Amino acid sequence: MPAAGRSQLKLNYADYVLYPNDGWRHEIIDGDHYKNPAPSTYHQTVSKRLQYQLYSRIELAGIGLVFNAPIDVQLGEHDIVQPDLVVVLKESKAVVTHPKIVGPPDLIIEILSPSTAANDVGLKRNVYERSTVQEYWIVAPFELKITQLILQDGIFVAQPTSAEMRLGILSEITIPLREIW
Repeated sequence: MPAAGRSQLKLNYADYVLYPNDGWRHEIIDGDHYKNPAPSTYHQTVSKRLQYQLYSRIELAGIGLVFNAPIDVQLGEHDIVQPDLVVVLKESKAVVTHPKIVGPPDLIIEILSPSTAANDVGLKRNVYERSTVQEYWIVAPFELKITQLILQDGIFVAQPTSAEMRLGILSEITIPLREIW
């Protein structure tokens, strides 16, 4: 839900950097400001375990970089998000700069919380799809479920689930879900 209702003017990165470091997670989606409270301890535990698996298989192998929240990802002039986890491969369209990632990362992971679930499965899914993020995972930690979406012909397509997640962006990499929950 927008923090202050729908504004007439679309916000951008210049507006975004003016938000205080107040313990809230601030994002701008389609020019509107959203803010959410800090995630729960279980959310952070799942995030840490996923990050460890990705870091071990991608970053240590020199294939790309793995970032955890808070990290600013600017997908367009009016879309600045803070996903829970982000993967940028060496050959990526995204550019890692000092303050933020500019452009679509190869993989974005959102871990559902009661305050963010509706945006993660609806609004942010749509923005990630239109921004050509190649792979998007929606993690439901209390359901012990990951929905893996792969961009095909400009549309996210859900992949079958199993006990191991095989990355769409790097099919040789799998993550055993027993290591996450």
